[in-house]
Amino acid sequence: MRQIENVTVLKEANVYFDGGCVSHTVLLADGTKKSVGVVFPATRTFSTGAPELMELVKGSCRVRLAGEDAWADYAAGQEFRVPGDSSFEIEVIETLHYVCHFG
Repeated sequence: MRQIENVTVLKEANVYFDGGCVSHTVLLADGTKKSVGVVFPATRTFSTGAPELMELVKGSCRVRLAGEDAWADYAAGQEFRVPGDSSFEIEVIETLHYVCHFG
């Protein structure tokens, strides 16, 4: 799916890691919250509140979930899940365009 239909987009961007990750919050009519953004190449650690499903639209990365020893490779068209109240390390190899589905 190339677009998300019938949504409200918050105008102010979410900017993390001094501009290394920029996203916008998207609210669906049913109250579902998502974010759509870009992560630039580097290795970073993200924390989660709610569980997240990361849908990769373009780019490539390696991910290691909290408590895991091994890294997993991901590319456009794939997704990975992160538990709530957790964290994950991500090494972005090619600028990553994503949709984060919360809950």
